[in-house]
Parts: sequence; C-alpha cells; structure tokens
Amino acid sequence: QVQPVESGGGLVQAGGSLRLSCAASGSSFSINAMGWYRQAPGKQRELVAVITRGGTTNYADSVKGRFTISRDNAKNTVYLQMNSLKPEDTAVYYCNMRAGPFPGSMFDYWGQGTQVTVSS
Repeated sequence: QVQPVESGGGLVQAGGSLRLSCAASGSSFSINAMGWYRQAPGKQRELVAVITRGGTTNYADSVKGRFTISRDNAKNTVYLQMNSLKPEDTAVYYCNMRAGPFPGSMFDYWGQGTQVTVSS
C-alpha cells in the first residue's frame, strides 16, 4: 500500500503563496503519476495538476501560470507551489498517487486533504 501524507495548507491573503507537499510512506510500490485535486464548497472535485513519472505536467486552465507541480522520485514526494493565490482557490486540496506492483495492477491512493483558504 501507499499512504500519502500531506502538509503545507493554511490561510493566506490574496496574492500570497503556499507550497503543498505530499510524501508516500510505507510502500515499496512504484509510483506512476502524481496529482493534486481540489474541492471547493458546493463544487465538484477537480484536477488541479498532474505530473507523470517522466516529468510531463498538465494543469487546469484556472491555475496555469500560477501553480507549479513537481516531484522527487527518490523521495516519492510531490509538491504544488501555489503563487498569486486568489479567493477562488479556496478549497480542500487532495494528493493523489497512482501506484502498484506492476503496470496492470495500479491503484489510486489519496491523502487526507489539506485546507487552503485565501482571504480577500
């Protein structure tokens, strides 16, 4: 199993920055893609950013140019640097890791979620 552990959420003013971190613990499985999702009150969960094992990234249009996803494969850790934060970024942010013993048996593992609140 993979157990993602998140940190870095908090309360910031509009225009500020936060850096989220999510590290997998207790697993020897190979981790493929890593991603960050968020869910704002009354809204659907959405994919914020994803990064493949090879380093290819993709972002939601709403965060392009402001957020940066990165990973450290040696540490099985994914990061989300969030700059120029806006009140509409307020949400619970969830870390996701896709991992398994072989390509035909991969599973999604989720962090507990961390609250990001951006005040105006």
